[in-house]
Amino acid sequence: MELQQLTDRAPQGLLLLPVRLLPDVEAATAAEREKTNTEEKNTLPSKETIEQEKECVKSS
Repeated sequence: MELQQLTDRAPQGLLLLPVRLLPDVEAATAAEREKTNTEEKNTLPSKETIEQEKECVKSS
């Protein structure tokens, strides 16, 4: 399967597509694309939690 970079503006290797899909992707306008909302699922522990874990490790 031959791959080609979608645009010259994309960093090298960031967005590679099979050549046969390029016309469809390039023809789609921004209005036709669905907006995607991302939600952070892996939150970082609080400073207090980190300190508690450090104390547990020290006392072990």
